Amino acid sequence: MASTSGRKDHDPCPICLEPITQEAYLDQCYHAFCYPCILYWSQVLTKRQSQVLSSIKCPLCKTDNLSIVHGFNGEFFQRHYISKCPGKSWFSGAHEFRLQWNGNDVKISKGLFDVHKFWKRRRYLQENVWIERWLRREIQVLTQEEDVDIIVHHLCGVMETFKKKQAESMKEATPEEKRKEFSRLLLDAAKPFVLRQAERFVGEVELFLASGLNIEAYDKVCMQHLAGMSAAEE
Repeated sequence: MASTSGRKDHDPCPICLEPITQEAYLDQCYHAFCYPCILYWSQVLTKRQSQVLSSIKCPLCKTDNLSIVHGFNGEFFQRHYISKCPGKSWFSGAHEFRLQWNGNDVKISKGLFDVHKFWKRRRYLQENVWIERWLRREIQVLTQEEDVDIIVHHLCGVMETFKKKQAESMKEATPEEKRKEFSRLLLDAAKPFVLRQAERFVGEVELFLASGLNIEAYDKVCMQHLAGMSAAEE
């Protein structure tokens, strides 16, 4: 990574032309991008081919790269191999939108739905018939793996246990206390799988539950919000 030391912190991502978030590097040329941007780029290239690629050319210098290095903190990092990029079989347009959504700053999600009312009115005790399907897609996007059933089952179990405990509890707790407990439990359960994206993920789970919408309606609201944010910045 030594060759990147001279890069200016304010240099924009070459793909989205915005300040880099979730910084990532290609493993041979070390050009830096937003992780969601370069990952999406690799997926676009993969979909143009009839088979999974083992490498991609850097959009800037055209050097062949085998992996995307990301999630580094000075001691550890994650490596996404290009050969694992999803093809056409399961990575849908909805997956691609969630990848774009997750690449934006978390603040864009605030104000979409009344999360406080969700906890105050004890709506968390209601069954959400869409949560399992939504979780599956979200985990697939974050892990770039198709088979995430074990993770989804684990997270659903954590949420169901929390709900039953709250329904049976005689202890008086404020909505904020219950919210913090839910977030803590879900964060602990999700972190081994989604790593540094865990806090963002927990916030998105809460937002989806608070919306009360099905997946298609929820996506539509998010798309409209993202489009509005983009228009406001122009």
